[in-house]
This record gives sequence, structure tokens and C-alpha cells, in this order.
Amino acid sequence: MRPWCVQDVPALVKAYRDPALRRWTRSSVDDDAGAVLWVRARQHGWAEGDRFAFAVLEAQPRSDEQPIGHVVVREVAHGKPSAEVGYWTAAHARGRGVASRALEVLTDWAFETLAPGGLERLELLHQADNVASCRVARTCGYELTGALPAAPPAFPLDGHVHARSRAA
Repeated sequence: MRPWCVQDVPALVKAYRDPALRRWTRSSVDDDAGAVLWVRARQHGWAEGDRFAFAVLEAQPRSDEQPIGHVVVREVAHGKPSAEVGYWTAAHARGRGVASRALEVLTDWAFETLAPGGLERLELLHQADNVASCRVARTCGYELTGALPAAPPAFPLDGHVHARSRAA
């Protein structure tokens, strides 16, 4: 895993062509210009210290390291005890445990890196009908802690809230 960079634009555009990915994510990327804006927003999060987004790469390094997924810890603030995590996997990489491995690495990184600032709990939200995301959350030790009612237009369907504490 590494922070997103402009060289990732082609892989990002390709990933967002997948209708399943577009269904489950809050943001969308339609073309190279949109992908550059998306990457710049993630870089801005690093600079501000409130959002840390990583491109997920194949486990075996190759010369053409193209991202196959995304993980993020967001809503980070010094002294705030909780933050939110999220992830997606490109269509061609699904079903291989990529999301679970990346979320586990992100979780460890977040608790090690952000605990001095007060981070004690990570929350993971997903649409209630996203069975695969629920499975990833549980696999990584994020317990189902509640349900969220739909809040259209941003959140048109009911959701699940999972959480994992630093002590876990």
C-alpha cells in the first residue's frame, strides 16, 4: 500500500467503470480529469492530516504496479477518539482477500500511527445489502454495532455500522 499519486489515474478510471463499484461508493470518477481531482483530494487529506488514503497494490511487486483497491481512514482529528475507515476493490481483484488484507494493514497502521492523537476506535459504514463488505468487516474484527436508517439522497439505503477498538 502507498498513498495515491497522479500516475494511478488510468487504473482509477478503469476501476470506476465497474457498475458494482459505483453502486457501493459515495464518489465517482468518470474520466482522467475527474481521476486527477480525486487523487488531488486524497493528497490534500494527507497534507491536512484528516484523511489518509492508500492505493492497494498486488502483494507481489511488479514493474507496472497498478492499484487494485483503495483503503482510507477519514474524519481524523487530534483528540477525537474515533475515525471512519472505508475500502473498495477493483473488479478483477475481488474474491482474493484483497480487501480483508488491506483493511487489516490499514487498521494496524491507524492504531499505531494515530493513537498518540487520541484514536481509540475505528468505525466502518456500508449499505446493509452489501454482504461482501459486511463479511470483510467481520473478518477483520469489526463487530456489527448498529444500523443506520436511509438518509436520501446521499444515503438512499439503510446501512450497517461496524466498529473495532484499539484494545481489540
